[in-house]
Amino acid sequence: MRATGVGSMPGEDYREAIKMVTGVLDDLVFVPELPDRGAQAGMIGRTLGLVTELAVDLQPAGWRLASGGGVDHRRAASLLNHDLDLLEEELQGHEGTLKQQITGPLTLAATVALPRGERVLADHGARRDLAGALAAGVGEHLAGLRRRFPRHDLVVQIDEPGITSVLRGAVPTTSGFGRYRTVHPPEADALLRLLVEVIEDAGARPVVHCCADDLPVALLAGTGVGAIAFDLALAGADDAWAEAFESGVDLWPGGLDPRAVEDFMRRLGYEPASYTDRMVVTPSCGLAGQAPGEARRSLERVQTIATSLS
Repeated sequence: MRATGVGSMPGEDYREAIKMVTGVLDDLVFVPELPDRGAQAGMIGRTLGLVTELAVDLQPAGWRLASGGGVDHRRAASLLNHDLDLLEEELQGHEGTLKQQITGPLTLAATVALPRGERVLADHGARRDLAGALAAGVGEHLAGLRRRFPRHDLVVQIDEPGITSVLRGAVPTTSGFGRYRTVHPPEADALLRLLVEVIEDAGARPVVHCCADDLPVALLAGTGVGAIAFDLALAGADDAWAEAFESGVDLWPGGLDPRAVEDFMRRLGYEPASYTDRMVVTPSCGLAGQAPGEARRSLERVQTIATSLS
């Protein structure tokens, strides 16, 4: 069994965040996100920095598609490259697995605005174009990661915190008086599958992460991802989880209680010997809201859980 972090970390000192991650985790390290540094360093801005086929800019209301790339878009890309320079320096001589987090196409569509103000979610063609540009950008990014970290296996975590709201038709319109129409499962599958295939073609392993409740487990498992990362406290031990696991999809439970992990898997019908080599434990969600000392203890805790259950 292995341990890793979800992605976000507290503070603004990137070198210090790297040292914390690499100093605590045994082998599955991740590219930290430090959203305290501003919108360009958050999960949306970080991902849009990879998207070069579409222009975006940052407005007071958030990120939007634009006719020309803005300075904030360029800064997001530059900041990620700077962070990767520091990480490459720190990982000299390190071997193992490196995880990069990106925001998935459904959450992006629910967050990024069209030029006229409504979300990309409102336009079927725009949803498809954004997903395609994201996939192309991720493919290029993975080629760069492979050059930087040739001794590491690569994992790409697709963050989809908004997927349940998108599927329910629960995302509010810009005015706040309505809701965007539901994105039906076949389209959601197609948008995610496009990204999953690009990740696999680049020789990396796709993992989808969502810490919301009522996770569409069967839909996510059907996209071809290698694992589903989730908040264990919000996951019901229903047949969908067992079916996903039986189909070859690994489970990455988020939480700091080893007994809860064992109880969850036992309710699915599995004893530790059958899953410890297919499981990664994480905190329940990102750690950006914690103090640095708390964040370190959370990472230490999941590493301890992984070691003890192994």
